Amino acid sequence: MSEGVIHTASCLCGAVKAEIVTSPKWVAHCHCPSCQKATSAAFATYAGFDAAAVNFTAEAPKAYKSSPGVKRRFCPKCGSPVSFEGETWPGEIHLHTGFIDEADDLEPTGHVYTRTQKPWVKLADKLPTFEKFPRDEE
Repeated sequence: MSEGVIHTASCLCGAVKAEIVTSPKWVAHCHCPSCQKATSAAFATYAGFDAAAVNFTAEAPKAYKSSPGVKRRFCPKCGSPVSFEGETWPGEIHLHTGFIDEADDLEPTGHVYTRTQKPWVKLADKLPTFEKFPRDEE
């Protein structure tokens, strides 16, 4: 790792890599339909960082505008999901924890958009749940 780097990241094939020079602002599971579709999973787990603290060091991920004001990035070679960026969170990038090499240290602190979680998902981790993103509920 380069000096000052706290986390490294890489996709499944290793073409897209990143270095992160800060700790995450938050880590959470998202149950919204868009994340379910983007990951082909019941929910996605993200770590939110200041965008300026994330430096892509190899091949740049491709971007897809999945909805108005939302950009999702993925590896152009293997298709691995990399990140989420939305106008609602200016200056932030939300990296999929599976993209981050040291993800074992990134413990989620909640579930968001639980109003659309799959009915067969049983949340037994006792983390706080939010029908929307906490910032949206204010």
